[in-house]
Amino acid sequence: MNISVIIPTYNRKHTLSRAINSVIDQTYEPFEIIIVDDGSTDGTKEWLAKRYPGVQYIYQPNSGVSVARNVGIKNAQGDWISLLDSDDEWFSQKLEKQVKAVKEDPDSMFCHTNEVWIRNGLRINQGKKHQKYGGLIFNQCLDICRISPSSVLLKNSILKDTGLFDEKLPVCEDYDLWLRITAHNPVTFLDEPLINKYGGHKDQLSRVPAGIEQYRIQSLEKILKTVNLTHEQSNRTRQMLLRKMNIYLNGLKKRDRSGLAEEIEKKIAYWNVI
Repeated sequence: MNISVIIPTYNRKHTLSRAINSVIDQTYEPFEIIIVDDGSTDGTKEWLAKRYPGVQYIYQPNSGVSVARNVGIKNAQGDWISLLDSDDEWFSQKLEKQVKAVKEDPDSMFCHTNEVWIRNGLRINQGKKHQKYGGLIFNQCLDICRISPSSVLLKNSILKDTGLFDEKLPVCEDYDLWLRITAHNPVTFLDEPLINKYGGHKDQLSRVPAGIEQYRIQSLEKILKTVNLTHEQSNRTRQMLLRKMNIYLNGLKKRDRSGLAEEIEKKIAYWNVI
């Protein structure tokens, strides 16, 4: 299996070394490491050329993490893709264990793992609502994002059917793509922590610029309109959409956002009669 590892980064020299070293230290050697620099101004290019001359470096003007990941995917030569955020790190056997898992199931095209959460330098426990699953998990993925990009190993060809990350979404781009993938594909889940996922710092690429629920709503609406869902999937998605719209609407009313509240009320009326 030829695996292309894609690491998007933006002004992350202070964590990028940790991420890259965790890939280099893998017991299963990837085919290539692609760093997509999303407009860094901290000397990332020169630093990488000196310290990691063997990685492939791609520069783009600052355009966001979705564009950066997509650029990496489009340039990848491997038949499998593995993503790693530049503030996270892998355990040394992460790829080896995932390769073994997908080889044991010839139909598997997507594998994710459990993770360790570290927030502001301290390990924290995941809440029950963040439980992860394997198999046909579309319904379980409707409420929140249950798959961490840094844990994913997926077959490149699956993206030809589902499309890439939605570059119009400033956040929830992973939630959106996983829903499109799990709508038609079972996933393999290794219930073992194989990555350290760091959070709490100010320069997270995925930090939410506004209420996150509005972006999940946007994604659910799009999926209902563009993805070929089963009758049950469609009903579950519409129910979740209405639930999130009503939560969002209540928040708008509390903040006296009457104009936007009226728009959401119209959408609720629309989806109630579809």
